Amino acid sequence: MGKPAPFGRVVLDACVLFPTVLREVLQGAAKAGLFQPVYSDRILREWVLATAKLGPAAPALAATEAALFRADFPAGLIRPHPEIEARLLLPDPDDLHVLATAIAAGAEAIVTLNAQDFPGHVLAAEGLSRRDPDGFLWEMHSHQPERIAAIVEAVRTRAEAMAEGPVPLKSLMKRARLYRLGKALGA
Repeated sequence: MGKPAPFGRVVLDACVLFPTVLREVLQGAAKAGLFQPVYSDRILREWVLATAKLGPAAPALAATEAALFRADFPAGLIRPHPEIEARLLLPDPDDLHVLATAIAAGAEAIVTLNAQDFPGHVLAAEGLSRRDPDGFLWEMHSHQPERIAAIVEAVRTRAEAMAEGPVPLKSLMKRARLYRLGKALGA
């Protein structure tokens, strides 16, 4: 068994997988060994379904990206037992599977943009914390600034190739809602 990731096992909610730039920065940090991503089939399905609003071709592209995500992080796939979910209570019952995944995985945190759907006291009772992606990545940057800067630059390079032109770091970070990280990177 390898060395544990410094930022632990972390569930990535579907809402942080859907924005491409945010997902790519999180994936880059995971590939760099900074944390171990945890997910379920249902989380990946939600991500794919969320892309439908971008047009008819988007879900097919997202399904391909989800398959690549699975291939990159096969150990992160968790299939929680239904009885875990059955004992839980959250403001939005549609999020119970995310919490059940975290519990089944022995995760330390759930990275999500939906703070209201994951009350801190409920997560604390399960030994978990809720992390917003900006704060989570900013914390990684404060410990590993060169690694996170390199990850973000690689994402920006891919964005520039797709845009066929320059993509300012500030606008990239703003689009991804990574304000604190962008400021730390000088954007």
